[in-house]
Amino acid sequence: MFSWERLRLRKAAARFAAHGWAVRPGAYLVGGRAGRHSRQRRFDCGEPGCRTVACHPANRPATTDPAQVAHMWADRPYTVLLPTGYTFDVLEVPAFLGRAALLGDGFVAARGPVAVTPGDRWLFLVLPGHGVLPELAQQPDVVLHGQDSWIPAPPSPQFGGRVRWEIAPETHAWRPAEPYAVQALMLDAIGAGPATNPARRTTWRAAA
Repeated sequence: MFSWERLRLRKAAARFAAHGWAVRPGAYLVGGRAGRHSRQRRFDCGEPGCRTVACHPANRPATTDPAQVAHMWADRPYTVLLPTGYTFDVLEVPAFLGRAALLGDGFVAARGPVAVTPGDRWLFLVLPGHGVLPELAQQPDVVLHGQDSWIPAPPSPQFGGRVRWEIAPETHAWRPAEPYAVQALMLDAIGAGPATNPARRTTWRAAA
C-alpha cells in the first residue's frame, strides 16, 4: 500500500545509511490523530502482545545496506532509529543547555549534528567513547546514549510532532561534534565552565 509517510521515512533512512550511519526500524504511531487525540495513540512494533506504548525498536536489525533499508521500509512507516555507541554517541539534554551550546563563543569543535524532539529534548551527536564531565552529570535530565542505545532520527513522528534537525548533518560534513567542547559550552551557561572559573581551563583542555 502506497504511503507518503512511509516513503518519507524510507528516504531519510536511506540517506543516513548512504553516509555510513546505521539505521534500525522502530515502532510506528498508530491510533487516533495528533493534537487532542494524541492520548489515544501508541507505537506499534508489530510484535503480538507488545505492551510498550512509547517509541521502541522493532524486531529488525540495524544496517547500512541500501537494499536492506528499502526492504525493511517497504510495508510499514517505521520510525527511523539511529543506534548509538559506534559512529557517534548522543548527548541528550534539556532545551536550555542545548541552546547554550549553540550560542557559545570560541568552540568551533563543538559544532556537529543536533536534533530536537517534540518534547524539546536536544540531541547532540558527538564522537563516541567519551563520558560526561562531572559537573554536567550532576544536572537533571542529562543522558549520554552510548552502546546498546538509540535515538529517533528526523523526520520520525513522535508524540506531539516530529523530530527535527536544529543543525543538519551536512552542515558539518556529517561529522560528530567534539564531546567535551559541547559540554564545556553547556557548563558555561550554568556557571560551572572554564569561562566562569579560570582554574578549570587546564582541566577542560586536557579532557578534550
